Amino acid sequence: MSRWKTASPQRRLAWVGALAGVLLAALAVAWWAGHRSVPVQYLRAPVTRGLVARSISATGTVNPVLTVIVGSYVSGVIQAQYCDFNTRVRKGQLCARIDPRPYQTVVDQNTAQLGVARAQLQKDLANLQYARINEARQAGLVGRGVVSQDVVDAARNALSQASAQVLLDQATVREREASLEAARVNLGYTDIVSPVDGTVVSRNVTIGQTVAASFQTPTLFLIATDLTRMQVDANVSESDIGSVHTGDAARFSVEAWPGRVFDARVVQVRQAPQAVQNVITYDVVVAVDNSQLLLKPGMTATVSIVTAQRDGVLRVPDQALRFQPSDMPQGAAGAAGAGRGAAAQARVWVLRDGRPVAVPVRIGLDDDTHAELLGGALAQGDEVIVGEQRPSGAAARAATPMRFGL
Repeated sequence: MSRWKTASPQRRLAWVGALAGVLLAALAVAWWAGHRSVPVQYLRAPVTRGLVARSISATGTVNPVLTVIVGSYVSGVIQAQYCDFNTRVRKGQLCARIDPRPYQTVVDQNTAQLGVARAQLQKDLANLQYARINEARQAGLVGRGVVSQDVVDAARNALSQASAQVLLDQATVREREASLEAARVNLGYTDIVSPVDGTVVSRNVTIGQTVAASFQTPTLFLIATDLTRMQVDANVSESDIGSVHTGDAARFSVEAWPGRVFDARVVQVRQAPQAVQNVITYDVVVAVDNSQLLLKPGMTATVSIVTAQRDGVLRVPDQALRFQPSDMPQGAAGAAGAGRGAAAQARVWVLRDGRPVAVPVRIGLDDDTHAELLGGALAQGDEVIVGEQRPSGAAARAATPMRFGL
């Protein structure tokens, strides 16, 4: 500081100039280090041969192929229960019984009424026989002048009434027989039996519970006929239903078995739409083998249905179709995601002498991971550019880690 104070103005000016020059040189070096060109490293992936499969996703519920509802035609109190959850049942096996005493009383009453009707018929048949004999006797006597014609007419009238009464009694007997049969049928309905061979998956009654079948048949049991064959009722949106067909391969997973995928197949595309909050979906039935009994009714399944696939074809990663070099304007790359319909023209980039070069290709099926190559100058093993990155460093200050032309 003392030297600065004793220095002449000319020397002070020289020192200031030298200091300013040093600062300008440092700034220039810093600017050059921050703006110098950083070499680009290109990320590449090979052209491979394999499977390209396009699929749609949906959610659904695992259900038995056939579930039979076992209900009650008559009302009453559950007197006994013989089936429970997971019970294996045979066709005709007794599962529950409703108190039969009220219905047995009706059977007894109709049996007695039928007996009365039959006795009345026998009585009227005997009366008919007498009326027929009397009419014949009176007809013989009128010719000899013993009786008047009025007596003969009365005998004939009695015969006609006796015949009509027998016909009425016969109809009454048939009516009583029908009533008795109906009472016996109702008595038989007090035994709740399984209509099929299967497994009980739901039980809705207990002993002592009153079953009311006045307005609709109550559901007592649900019986699945075969739990080794299951199906997934998948809800497919209307935008995807057009590409789903019977016989399409499918795969699905359930939360109970994470990491496990079940192979299945579409067996039915139902025409009935389902509307939930103005969203239209269609039920697609996917059949699956459940021999190991891993799947249970009611499980939620995430389904993937393969709508189109090509196996053993040349394919490139979708990133290669979307890549665009950083020194080119946006939009110069080929069509991204092409190939869902007819073959589409696109292009990929390959390295030639250290620089990216565009190669036109024709794209077929695209599954959002790989795209099928239908034509172009590429062969199996060729490498295409899928991205680029610039190495970070003090000279670059800020480097681009990776860039995809999305």
